[in-house]
Amino acid sequence: MTEKAEWPSSLDDNELDELDRYLRAHTGEGDLLLDGVHGLLSALAVGPLLVLPDEWLPEVLHEPFADEDEGNRVLALLAKLNDSISAELDVDAYEPILGEIEAETGPMLSAAGWCEGFSRGIDLRAALWENRLAEDPQLMELLGPVMALAVDEGILSADTEFEKLSDDEYDECLAQVPAVLGAVNQYWQAKPATEAEVETMVLQQRPGHDDDDNSPPRQRSGHWVH
Repeated sequence: MTEKAEWPSSLDDNELDELDRYLRAHTGEGDLLLDGVHGLLSALAVGPLLVLPDEWLPEVLHEPFADEDEGNRVLALLAKLNDSISAELDVDAYEPILGEIEAETGPMLSAAGWCEGFSRGIDLRAALWENRLAEDPQLMELLGPVMALAVDEGILSADTEFEKLSDDEYDECLAQVPAVLGAVNQYWQAKPATEAEVETMVLQQRPGHDDDDNSPPRQRSGHWVH
């Protein structure tokens, strides 16, 4: 295990609080908070193709900055958060940022926001993920613990009914998230997107494609629906 002092340059607690406060003050219903942003960026970090900030920032920021200094600061924090994910995965130091919910027994950690963000990250390269999930059971198997959490939290719509995870099962799935991301990252490196898959994605992203009656339905066979 890498010594904490040697970990990559991740956001410290004060920076995380600063970014969290900004997002809470500038998001509406259904927008991603810090845990969701971390999930989104995590999916992009381990996904099949690079997604540039111009494409993912609109998923995170929904209104103009009040002033230039504030904007530069928030963008710098987001860039640092984004860069830290791959670096943390490289040294087995990754941990998902989780939300907190009030339960009868007091505050509890929740993966709901992180899973929502992760699903939106997959959405940004939906054609590639969908094709591979349909064609290669290995990828579905690797994602198992994350999918279990997402179904449990109602982020995913499953084809069949599942019993709610027990507290121990939930914690076990959470504990596996870093290993899942590492394995998925290695999967896409070993089996990168083919030219045909990329061409299909580009065709689906063309303006007007959604208006085509032959286009695939938005719901993805029970996976990654929100």
